[in-house]
Amino acid sequence: MEQINSSALENIKSIAKNNKKRLFFTFGLVTLENVLFITYPLFGSFAVNAMMTGNVTLSLTYSFVVLMIWGIGAARRAADTRAFARIYAELAVPVILNQREKGLDKSAITARVALSRQFVDFFEQHLPTLIMSGFSIIGAAIMLLWLEFWSGVTACCILIFFGLMLPKYAKINDLLYLKLNDRLEKEVNVIEQKSHYHLNKHYDWLATLRIRLSNREAAGYLWIGVTSAILFGVTVVRLAMTEGVQAGHIYAVMTYLWTFAMSLDDAPRLMEQFSNLKDIGKRVEV
Repeated sequence: MEQINSSALENIKSIAKNNKKRLFFTFGLVTLENVLFITYPLFGSFAVNAMMTGNVTLSLTYSFVVLMIWGIGAARRAADTRAFARIYAELAVPVILNQREKGLDKSAITARVALSRQFVDFFEQHLPTLIMSGFSIIGAAIMLLWLEFWSGVTACCILIFFGLMLPKYAKINDLLYLKLNDRLEKEVNVIEQKSHYHLNKHYDWLATLRIRLSNREAAGYLWIGVTSAILFGVTVVRLAMTEGVQAGHIYAVMTYLWTFAMSLDDAPRLMEQFSNLKDIGKRVEV
């Protein structure tokens, strides 16, 4: 397992080192976008209270923040496509040459070139999602501790609970992706050389592995749903028992609850992608 982690990490470091400027600009926009996302409920709470008192100018600050978030998001998405399309174009040729030098057959080379795309996808899709989820989960928990202390404590307990479950969950995912990628590497040979029976067997096994991964992801979502329901329950009871609570305060608290819960929703899918990436790191040098 340590070897797999090390290989994947070295490949990721290599891509980052060779594309510093592209990645710095892209992830600078990602960071700015996430800072605005985690603070916008506060602007929203001020805007709600301003609307309650008829203050139009202060109310409009919320629409300005929304415009900023979507403007930065649009710039980030445009930069993403330009940066990562070029990174993959520069990555594919060295991967092919490296695998040829190792004497691998066409099936394995074809599969590994396709798998190498996952490292680019990591930077383009999964790392921004990880940053966004990390910002949102930690930021929302901190803001809940400030706005509604016991809701924040409950959120922290949920994080500890999932942290304890994580190693076993990741270990099983690693094993499933090892089996899945082993089969994918043989796919070209199976298509070219094998009989109808072997083709059916190959694709049935691929389907079985993907269904097992999907079932684990669904179970993860269910656990997140249960813990989120508990968090919402604790919070609404506290708010209902608090006298004189302002509408803006309720808006901010409920928004941070949803931010926390929706960001946790990304965790099962991210865990799958990291397990896949670790296995690919053992197979492909970029």
